[in-house]
Amino acid sequence: MAEWNAYYQIEDGEEAQEEGEQTEGDYRISGRDSLVFLVDASKEMFVKGEDGQPSNFDMTMQVVRTVYTSKIISSHRDLVALVFYGTEQSKNPRNSFKHVYVYHDLDEPGAKRVQEVDALRGDKGARLAAETMGSGETSLGDALWCCANLYSDIKLRLSLKRVMIFTCRDQPHGGDSAKDRQARTKASDLKETGVVIDLMHLMKPGGFDVSLYFRDIVSPPEEESELGLQLKPSDKLEVLQRRVRAKEQKKRALARLSLCLGEGLNVAVGMYATAVSARKPSAIKLYRETNEPVRSKTRTFHTQTGSLLLPSEIKKAQVYGNKQIVMERDEVDAIKKFDDPGMFLIGFKPMEKLKLHHHIRPSVFLYPEEGEVKGSACLFAALLKKCSERNVFALCRCISRRNYPPRFVALVPQKEEVDEGNVQITPPGFNVIYLPYADDFRTLDTQRFPTASKPQVDKMKEIITKLRFKYRSDAFENPVLQQHYRNLEALALDMMAPEDNEDLIMPKVEQIDQRLGTLAQEFKDLVYPDDYNPEYKPVVKRKAADGGSGSAKKPKADVSEDDIKAHMQSGTLGKLTVPVLKEACKQFGIRTTGTKKQELIDALIGRLGP
Repeated sequence: MAEWNAYYQIEDGEEAQEEGEQTEGDYRISGRDSLVFLVDASKEMFVKGEDGQPSNFDMTMQVVRTVYTSKIISSHRDLVALVFYGTEQSKNPRNSFKHVYVYHDLDEPGAKRVQEVDALRGDKGARLAAETMGSGETSLGDALWCCANLYSDIKLRLSLKRVMIFTCRDQPHGGDSAKDRQARTKASDLKETGVVIDLMHLMKPGGFDVSLYFRDIVSPPEEESELGLQLKPSDKLEVLQRRVRAKEQKKRALARLSLCLGEGLNVAVGMYATAVSARKPSAIKLYRETNEPVRSKTRTFHTQTGSLLLPSEIKKAQVYGNKQIVMERDEVDAIKKFDDPGMFLIGFKPMEKLKLHHHIRPSVFLYPEEGEVKGSACLFAALLKKCSERNVFALCRCISRRNYPPRFVALVPQKEEVDEGNVQITPPGFNVIYLPYADDFRTLDTQRFPTASKPQVDKMKEIITKLRFKYRSDAFENPVLQQHYRNLEALALDMMAPEDNEDLIMPKVEQIDQRLGTLAQEFKDLVYPDDYNPEYKPVVKRKAADGGSGSAKKPKADVSEDDIKAHMQSGTLGKLTVPVLKEACKQFGIRTTGTKKQELIDALIGRLGP
C-alpha cells in the first residue's frame, strides 16, 4: 500500500506540471510532415543579380540548407527531399522521366545532406551545378509525376504532404500547350491526393507574371484569412526565407474545443501557442557497443510475491484521518473531473478592466476550426468584429483538456495586419489571457520599505529616458542555445571550429556610459551617503575564545578507559576520530608508529582488550 500511495503522489505531480506547461506545445499528432523542394535548374536560375547579388539558384540552396538544419533541430523525424527539373542528366526512381534529377529522396534530414547541399552553394558550386544540370529540356508535368512517385514509395504515415516549386520562369515550357496541359493535369492529381503545391517564384528581368501559367498549378489558400498566391516575386534571401518558413511550418493546435456562446450555439475553435520556450534537447542514452538509442521499459512487481502487476491491478490510495483510502483509477478520474473540455462564454467586459498584472502565464491564440463545425469561421469573425468595434473582451470559463481544472480567461480581439507585399503579419483572432483567482493575489506591506524622494525619482526618469530603446524579442537570441547548436553542427559537419556566436544580450557598457554622461554619478550622490563604497566588503572577524586576541584552539577531548572499553564492547570504536584515538593512546602510554585509524584501534584493543 505504501508503494501505491507514493505512485499516486508522483503521478499527481506530473499532471500538475503538465497542466502548468500546456501552453508550451504538447503536440499530439499522428504522422510526420513531408516537404519536397522542386527546384528549376534552367540557365536563367544561375544568372547573378545586380550589384553582385547571389543568383536565384544560390538563394534557393541557402534556403534549402536553412530548412534542413532547422528540421534537424526542431523536428528531425520529418521527411525532406530535393528534386531538380530541367537538367541535362536524369536520376529518378525507375529512371522514368528525362531531365528530372532526384538529388535527395524523401528521408529524414542529416549532416550528410547538409554537406551535399553546401557543395552546390557559392561560385564553385553554382558553376558545377550549371555545367551538369541547367542545359536540358523542361517538363514540369514529369517533375510533378516524379514527386508523386516519391510519395507513393513512402510507407510511413504522413500528416502533411507539400511540394515547393522554386523558379524564375513564369512560362517554363515556352508556350508548349501539350506540356502545359500535362503539368496542370498532374498538379490536379496531386492536389486530389492531399499534396499541397506552393510556388516560391523568384525575380526575373521584366517581372514574374503568375497569371500566365502557375495560378492553375498551385493549391488554393489553406485558410480563409490567407491572401492566396503572392504576386510579388522574392528578390532577397530574407524575403524568400520568410515565405518558406511561413509555409513549411505546420500550424498545430494545442487543443480543439467548442466555444459555447449560448444554448445550442457552439463554435469550433483551436488553441495555438504563439511563442514556445526554446530548450536544449534532452540527452539520449546510447548503447556502448552499437551506439544505438537505448529504450527503457518499466514493469511493476508485487513487493511480497514478486509477481508482475498488470495496470488493472495497480490501485491508488490517499491517507486521510490516519486511514488509507484505496481508490480505483476510474474513481480518481471522477474526483479530478470538473466538466468536459470546452469554453463557456460568461459575458463581456471593457478593455479598461483588464490590467497588466492579470497576465499570470503565457497566453495562447484562438482561431476558428471550420473543418470541425461548418459556419464556425463566419460566426467567429462576427464576434471578433463586434468585440473590436466596442473595445471589449469576452470573459469565458475554459477547460482545455480532460481532467484539467477550470480557468477564467479573457478573449482579447486581434485584427489582421498585412505588410506592403500583402503578406500577413498578424492573423485575426483572439488572444487568450489566463486570469488569476482571488486567492492568487497577495497583499504586500509596503510601509516597511523606504520611499524614494521626488528628486531621486526625477533623476531616475532622466536615466530611463536616456537608456530607452525599441525592444524586439526576435532581435535577441539565446547565446547558450546558439553555442550549443553551433557546436553540434561543427561536430556533425566535420568543421575545424564552430562559427563565432555573438552574445546579443550583453549590455553595451561604452554606449550606455556615453548616453548617461554624469547622470549616473548624480543619481548615486542623491541615493547613497558620501562615504559609501560599493566595492568595499567588510571583513568578518572571529570571536576570540576566553577574551583572547588570537584564534583559540579547540580543547583536546579526554577519553577515559571506561569510555574506550564501552566503545570496544559496542563495536563503535571506529566512530572516534583519529585525533581522539591518538590522544587516548598517549594517555594510556601506548606507543604507536602508525598514524592510520585502524592501526590506532588495533593498538588500543591490544592493550585494553580482554
